[in-house]
Amino acid sequence: MNNEEQLLEELRDPQTSRKGFARLVSEYSERLYWQIRKMVLSHDDTNDILQDVFVKAWMNLENFRGEAKLTTWLYRIAINESITFLNKKRNQNNTSLDEDDSFLLNTLESDPYFDGDEAQKLLQKAILTLPEKQRLVFQMKYSEEMKYEDMSDILGTSVGALKASYHHAVKKIEKFLSEPH
Repeated sequence: MNNEEQLLEELRDPQTSRKGFARLVSEYSERLYWQIRKMVLSHDDTNDILQDVFVKAWMNLENFRGEAKLTTWLYRIAINESITFLNKKRNQNNTSLDEDDSFLLNTLESDPYFDGDEAQKLLQKAILTLPEKQRLVFQMKYSEEMKYEDMSDILGTSVGALKASYHHAVKKIEKFLSEPH
């Protein structure tokens, strides 16, 4: 029995579910934090969303059938919560999904936890010019070095489409970085 199967057994047993959930939080917090942070950029917003992810996971644990890996399920919740948050932000800023997410750049530049240099900031600006789905695929592949098969499970998109998205994202980022700034 692997670690994930043991954790699922702990979570499903009323005697050990709280202990199992504490283990779930401790094992997955950091990975989920960075996935969310890459999407919303702000440390404080990321922490809020991460809390929501674990609340949602706890509330829906009895609905988890184990058809996907626990990791996949948690990533899916984290990505959906992040997208919901970004859509609320877009509504507050009166921007549509197709427009530039420049409000995220302001978030990045004003975040006291951002410790990147100018090159990292420029890369972030380039990433922010991508459509949301390409941005997500690029970050999962480039930053997390996630396998296309795992991304496919999380995002419900074919491996071929993900590879194409990543390729287009890389080309757009290269173009952006080659322009004078």
